[in-house]
Parts: sequence; C-alpha cells; structure tokens
Amino acid sequence: MGYHSIPYDRRIRENIKNYSFSHLYDMDTVREYLQSLADVLEINILLTARHGEKEIVIGDSFLGFYPDVVNDPGRKIRVQNRTIGHLYIKEIVSAENSGQISDMVDSTVALLEELGEEAYKRRETSIYLEELERLLKERRRQISQNETDDPLTGVYHRNYFLTRMEAIDRSEAVPIAVLNVNINDWKFVNDHFGDEESDRLIQTVAAILKNQAGPDYIIGRIDGDAFGVLIPMATEEEAESYMEAVQRACDTYEDRILAPSVAIGYVIKTNIEEKLEDRLSDAEYEMFNNKFEVKNAKGYQERLRKGLKQAK
Repeated sequence: MGYHSIPYDRRIRENIKNYSFSHLYDMDTVREYLQSLADVLEINILLTARHGEKEIVIGDSFLGFYPDVVNDPGRKIRVQNRTIGHLYIKEIVSAENSGQISDMVDSTVALLEELGEEAYKRRETSIYLEELERLLKERRRQISQNETDDPLTGVYHRNYFLTRMEAIDRSEAVPIAVLNVNINDWKFVNDHFGDEESDRLIQTVAAILKNQAGPDYIIGRIDGDAFGVLIPMATEEEAESYMEAVQRACDTYEDRILAPSVAIGYVIKTNIEEKLEDRLSDAEYEMFNNKFEVKNAKGYQERLRKGLKQAK
C-alpha cells in the first residue's frame, strides 16, 4: 500500500506492525545501556523481540530459558500500543532493594518506549514526506505533460505542435524538414473493428514515428489520424530516409488484426520568410500523392483486410 494512499494518522497507527525492535533502536547502544544497568543493579537481563526471539542476553541466568511471551511476557515494551519486545530480569542474589530494582527496570522500559515512539514517528514521517515529494513531482510532471501531449499517443497535441512551429519560425532556423503523415484507411479499421482497435492503430503509428525518429525530431498529432513531424537542420536525404524507415516499419508490423500503413509527404523549409504552417500544407499535398501510390501497391488490400478473417 502506497504511503500517500492512506491518511498519515492511520498510517502511524498501522505501520508499527512492520517494525521489529532492531528497526527502532541502535542495538549496540541498547546493549551497552542494559549492560551498565545490569552491573549497577546486579541483575541478569534478557531482551527479546515481539515473538520471543532473543535479542540481547546479559548474564548466565537465561541459559536454557525459552521465553513464553504469551503466558509469561515479562515487561512488555510497547510502541503505538503494540508490543515490539519483552524485557526479563533475574536478580543474581536476593536483595533488600528489590522494589528499587523493579522501579529502575520499569523506568528503563518507559525510556525504551519513549525512544521507540520518537524513532518510529521520525522514520515514518520521513518516509511519508519523501513519498509526498515524489507524488508531487509526478503530479507536476503529469500536469506539464497534459499541457503539451496528446493523451492517446504521447506525442505533442495539435496546439502545442503549432506553438513549436511558431517558435521555430521566430528563431529563423533553416533548413527544416516538414512531414505530413496520414494513416491509410483508418476509417476502414474503425468501421470493421470499432473504436478500440482504431485507437490502437493510431497509437501504433505514433509509436513507430517515435521509434524511428532522432532525438531532436518534433512529432505532433495534428488531426485524428494525421501527424506532423519537424526535423531541424535536416537534409532532403534525412527526410527521405526517415519516411522510408517509417513506412517499412509499418509494412513489417506483425499483428493479428492491424496492418498499419501511412502516406507521407515532406518538404524542406529553406527560406526564413516561409511559415512552417504553410509548408505543412505543402507537405500535405505531397502526402496525397504518396497515398495514391501506397494504396494502389500490389498486396495492399489483402494486407488491409487480413484482420477480417481473424475477427470472424
């Protein structure tokens, strides 16, 4: 259960069950303290964990002794009203000050409980704050992502993609390759297989565009089944190579239902006076020319319709 999923006060009450005695204390320090107490009071001491496992033994009186924490729990050490350990003592010799010894041992138990409470709350609070910080960062990341990304595909949404184009125009950076990518026969998939499969087709094409892209490529979903891609400082050869790689990845994609196919057109912006949005329209014209070639290629229709047999 995540730390952020339950209230802090409930977490404090419940999480103590996950702690053992050694989680809350520096056992070397506890051993040193109990040794000093045993020397002063002339007693032997046994400290056990919650279920009776021996943690610290001082003196020989507990050799062969197996604690029965149910019927003979000794002095219970409790944190958050839950037993985390047991303290047993045996006097080495009969003493007239047994009452004083008992009081000092009780005070030791009270001290251990107080220190345990402080250590537990400090540790749980630290974990809680770290978890809240991680949650806050994740929510900030999601908010930031929602401001820029298309929720279905993870590429930029149309508005942010247009904003990036305007920023590049202002920078007067050239050359820029501008690609217009359109999914072939998306409506066929939607009509025959429904929204879920047609959405998956869009996601599949988006993934291919991202997988084949370089680190500086800018990809956006500019319409339901259309994408725009910007390649900064690109040559015509790079744009051509990316186009071929994407279409090859689509053609070789193995799926029981889907047969992704895209038409791509590209142009190169070389004049700083040109607007990328206008060049995207020019790339759309080239895309339609490519669509005619792709959809009339041998075997296209057979591959497109292969899913119909699987769906029967």
